[in-house]
Amino acid sequence: MFSKLQYISQGATAKEQLENIQNGLDAGCDWVQLRFKNGNENEFVEVAEQVKTICSTYRATFIINDHAQIAKDIDADGVHLGLQDMPVLQARQILGESKIIGGTANTLGDVLSRVNEKCDYIGLGPFRFTATKEKLSPLLGLQGFETIMNALAEREINIPVYAIGGIMDEDIESILATGVYGVAVSGMITGSKDKKELIQKLNSMLYEKVSNRG
Repeated sequence: MFSKLQYISQGATAKEQLENIQNGLDAGCDWVQLRFKNGNENEFVEVAEQVKTICSTYRATFIINDHAQIAKDIDADGVHLGLQDMPVLQARQILGESKIIGGTANTLGDVLSRVNEKCDYIGLGPFRFTATKEKLSPLLGLQGFETIMNALAEREINIPVYAIGGIMDEDIESILATGVYGVAVSGMITGSKDKKELIQKLNSMLYEKVSNRG
């Protein structure tokens, strides 16, 4: 089963990336997506190799943003592909069937395309404005999530969908009510003064919702 809470890394430098990821893992994160847009390829590979080692120590899932070949080379758990990145089929040919491939979606059409491409999970968003991404897709808001998740339910499509984009802890309950599987967050965890307490709170909400439904 995939973790319901994904941490997407932040940091302008390799040092910041590693510190933020280490802090997140120390606080209880068990799924890390390395997103390091500022580094060149050599820096990215070096950071990825170190994160792979750290995540292995914590038995955390390690996903690399964009770079399927690097994910293969360092034996990461998988890759996350944006809408402008390589096709899922190409990434699958590189990584093989055992690795995780996630894909970004902004519309119902995107989601249906990702399902047809056989993504393992979908990052749907943005929920609201976020400074993490420079070129932001149209905001979905709660109504957008409700519309898309209802359309998937009507089609009996069952794929893990993660809400992403400017999410705050007070949003979690209403977002989960739309039927999403989990949330992917970045700044919320990076900027938290008490990361351990925050992650415990988030996991409590994310997993309690499932047990209540069951």
